[in-house]
Amino acid sequence: MFIGEISQLTGASPKAIRHYESLGLLGKVTRAGSYRVYSGNDVRQVSLIRQAQTLGFRLSELRVVLQGDSNEPDWEGLSQQIEHKRESIKNEIDRLRILDAQLDRINLEIRSCPGGGQSIGEACDVVPALPTVKTS
Repeated sequence: MFIGEISQLTGASPKAIRHYESLGLLGKVTRAGSYRVYSGNDVRQVSLIRQAQTLGFRLSELRVVLQGDSNEPDWEGLSQQIEHKRESIKNEIDRLRILDAQLDRINLEIRSCPGGGQSIGEACDVVPALPTVKTS
């Protein structure tokens, strides 16, 4: 099949498919003259790439597990990448929970001021501590 058909089947633009090929994510794509000829395996590979991108993976992360002469992804490596991504997400969730708690505490300090925090500088001696959360 030609690039237009694989594009329709996967939802990836022809430009994206050519980019995946240039990065080595599709392996060796055969040619008929100046046209690229894609296989069912290429459809599967492009679909896998698009799904991974939807889940937050960058192409550079996928290159390690999809690049190579084999028509089969490195499933063990892909599984490790998924676990690494999940750990990053858990860390981000923890960071955001801490930030939320800090913001809640500051808001409570502001609201405990006389006048409900409407004129903090004049009616309240409390200076809320602003959150200091790392943005990795």
